[in-house]
Amino acid sequence: MTTSTSSPAASSASASRQVTVGLADRSYTVHIGHGVQRLLPEVVAALGARKAVVVTARPPERTPDPGVPSLVVPARDGEEAKDLAAVTDLCRRFVGFGLTRSDVVVSCGGGTTTDTVGLAAALYHRGTPVIHVPTSLLAQVDASVGGKTAVNLPEGKNLVGAYWQPAAVLCDLDHLDTLPEREWRNGLGEIARCHFIGAPDLDRLPLLDQIAASVTLKAGVVAADERDSGLRHLLNYGHTLGHALERATGFALRHGEGVAVGTVFAGRLAGALGRIGPERVAEHRDVVARYGLPTALPPHVAVPELVALMRLDKKATDGLTFVLDGTEGPGLVRGISEETVGATLAEMPREP
Repeated sequence: MTTSTSSPAASSASASRQVTVGLADRSYTVHIGHGVQRLLPEVVAALGARKAVVVTARPPERTPDPGVPSLVVPARDGEEAKDLAAVTDLCRRFVGFGLTRSDVVVSCGGGTTTDTVGLAAALYHRGTPVIHVPTSLLAQVDASVGGKTAVNLPEGKNLVGAYWQPAAVLCDLDHLDTLPEREWRNGLGEIARCHFIGAPDLDRLPLLDQIAASVTLKAGVVAADERDSGLRHLLNYGHTLGHALERATGFALRHGEGVAVGTVFAGRLAGALGRIGPERVAEHRDVVARYGLPTALPPHVAVPELVALMRLDKKATDGLTFVLDGTEGPGLVRGISEETVGATLAEMPREP
């Protein structure tokens, strides 16, 4: 994994970062900065693609030009559109356009668009190159990097998916100019949890550096453990409860907000298990609060429902399983009793 800077001025509009996800012959570069979307034709040309399908949740003026004959397919960001029906529809559009596995798919949208398009590319012709142009903060710091693609089932979030690394990622900060406040919060939840898995105090950095540091952390973990056999579990810090909260609220609580609450809970659970002391437990809440994120459970979500949803977590192969902080750093902790988890949840504060 390497990082380079085109300008020493971290807050300059012309500054950019490049982070390489090192996976041997499947390595790729994440370009981060204002205007990096303009690199798309160059990246497509380097792949040798003769045509492209651009799946976009952005308006026409924000849709990237791949520089080759292309089909633009409108998409809709949101968890309600992230299902197998959407994947089927995309693959049929690929067929109709005559896309081959030597061509390319381009995603342009938030995290749900990135996940859905990535899975469609992974399945179409058993694997077609995909380039991500993430347009939300959440997608730039998390969903677009690492090759995890998935859609939801009625029974749970991200239960059907595949690993399919992109050919490149273009994190253009210009797309963030129009983000509503709620979408900012959605992305900040992923940045906040980085404090406890190897990238502390990111809130003190300019936005460009916050994104670059988050991506650099994830790139290093993915390069060491692409398929979640060990180290990559650390990236799920705060996600076990976060995903359950999303499902329990019908996705009224956004992903990053759920991860924020899940991060606070992870600190409290680690404290209940004697893995960390009270000061470190309090630090979990303080860090999340510094980002202006929620630190308490929603008012009407029942503890038994959350525990039942957490049983469906993909990590839960041996009882309830969480990534938790410890005196020697964070790690995966299996077989935690439902009684301990339920009691810790019951002690969590509630939003008014």
